[in-house]
Amino acid sequence: MDDLDREILAILRRDSRTPYTEIAEQVGTSEGTVRNRVERLLEEGIIERFTIATRTGNVKAMIEISVAVDVDTGDIADRMTEWREVDFVWQVSGEEDVVVVVDTTDTGTLNDLITRARELDEVVSTKTRLILAERRG
Repeated sequence: MDDLDREILAILRRDSRTPYTEIAEQVGTSEGTVRNRVERLLEEGIIERFTIATRTGNVKAMIEISVAVDVDTGDIADRMTEWREVDFVWQVSGEEDVVVVVDTTDTGTLNDLITRARELDEVVSTKTRLILAERRG
């Protein structure tokens, strides 16, 4: 991955719907080059997926989860990605082991997700932080 790839990725992170022609203009190359670079980044797994961000008025939160020391955090993270309300699951360092970012319709649904996480045998504790505002980087 070179500087051109990084520039293309930065643009796509802000808006994954940016047309290749617009990206090409911004980075100073051809549309074909951008298309080929994006296809290669997809094939190599550097770009995992294209997604959307929404402003639905929903309740968004981070559920920080600590698990037992003998637990494979990758396994628990994989299971939580299947939960419908989950946007992201991060394996992290620090006091907590896994952070689940959720987008729920209301606080009752959020509470149900917290309870669901706490009911997992591997989970030792949870902390929840409501996301009050988002800004794009």
